[in-house]
Amino acid sequence: MDLAGFRSALGDISVEDNARLVQQKSRDHYWFSPWLKSTLEHVTADIVVTPRDNADVRTTLAAAYKYGVPITPRGAGTGNYGQAMPLSGGAMLDLKQLDKVIDIEPDRVRAGAGLIMSKLDEQTKAAVGGELRFHPSTYRLASIGGFIAGGSGGVGSIRWGGLRAAGNILGLKVITCEEQPRELDLKGNDILKVAHAYGTNGIIVEAEMPLAPAHDWIEVVAGFDDFMDALRFSEAITRQDGMLLKEVSPMAAPIAQDYFTRYQTFLKSGQAVVLIMVAPVSLGALTLYMDHHGAEALYRSDTADEELRRKLPPIYEYTWNHTTLRGLKIDPSITYLQTQYPTIDHVKSIMDIFGDEMPMHIEMIRFDGRVVFSGLPIVRYTTEDRLEEIIRIHEDNGCLVFNPHRYTLEEGGMKKTDRAQLAFKREADPRGLLNPGKMIAWDDPDFDFESGRVWLFSSLEARGAA
Repeated sequence: MDLAGFRSALGDISVEDNARLVQQKSRDHYWFSPWLKSTLEHVTADIVVTPRDNADVRTTLAAAYKYGVPITPRGAGTGNYGQAMPLSGGAMLDLKQLDKVIDIEPDRVRAGAGLIMSKLDEQTKAAVGGELRFHPSTYRLASIGGFIAGGSGGVGSIRWGGLRAAGNILGLKVITCEEQPRELDLKGNDILKVAHAYGTNGIIVEAEMPLAPAHDWIEVVAGFDDFMDALRFSEAITRQDGMLLKEVSPMAAPIAQDYFTRYQTFLKSGQAVVLIMVAPVSLGALTLYMDHHGAEALYRSDTADEELRRKLPPIYEYTWNHTTLRGLKIDPSITYLQTQYPTIDHVKSIMDIFGDEMPMHIEMIRFDGRVVFSGLPIVRYTTEDRLEEIIRIHEDNGCLVFNPHRYTLEEGGMKKTDRAQLAFKREADPRGLLNPGKMIAWDDPDFDFESGRVWLFSSLEARGAA
């Protein structure tokens, strides 16, 4: 790695080398995981490069190829798995200035990868009354490019499914890391080559996304004395094709009571809660279902005092990964899992096994047309061995675990090598300089996925010993 030559080739592109600031930009929310926290604590880039436009990205990647400098792309750093952490040092590529809306149509928008998702929606709502189909709980912080590179779904997945489902991304522009970097416009199945690939095989610089009609979503907190009743209610309303919902998240006690400090005025001891976002046109239908299932309306944004509404964070900031984030602020010893339960009976079986060791948090989503119980349960962490045992018990009981305590594509959410992504990396990043260490199949094609061993990229070991 010739860092001096690399810097010289960048010309007037902004470069930051203050060690403290570089380390800050080399972080994401990896500390959600005790294993990732201890493993990645020392990781840092050598410099941060902030391109102004696509031309600057091409210049940076050409220089990286010539001088052998690893490049780790960064959106807003809101990921939880070390996706945006530079295992091999080199340069962080901060894409925050690629934040322009390029085109807005009634049913779609094209924007730079660095644009914050809430800011994107502000412009599409004003222009055509549309909004992104779904977003992470970090909506007010996350960039659209970072979400595509590292996310999988979120608020809105109850109707629209996952990010990689057909039609949920319309097009991507990526720049390759070659002697002469290319700008490639990907559509159709080619989109999947780089979606949820952590920037390992091309730098996403633009995204074209479909829009859904925007609504003034009403926020509801429903209370239940029994979590299984809350779960049955959540499944029932999710299955109603005519009910326009954006979020349904049932949580067992005492998650809300212990961690949702700003909402505690409305909560009752021992109650499970369901956090809901519903369109005004469907509020009547939701109320009917709440009455039928014995739900207690603990909070409704449409009837709450206006001053109180302004003080409360949006309800989506208590769902998805924000649930764990709220908990970590109160109890730093906890962690979480990402799971999927085929049926309510599977959820009950797991809860019966673990009890208060694992308070249950479910996100209701659609997956290939099916209603799915997507779990983000809180784990009262004790040891790494016990965490691995909890994962094995899930799998032994027919429940999927997408391990958020690993930083590689294969060991976490994907579970396997995506051959199309690997093939595209060979084409777009022949020297393996883009986010190295995150794609096992690139570094070790013979990796045994059944061995249970933890993959650790060799350069990470080397930098850790330095």
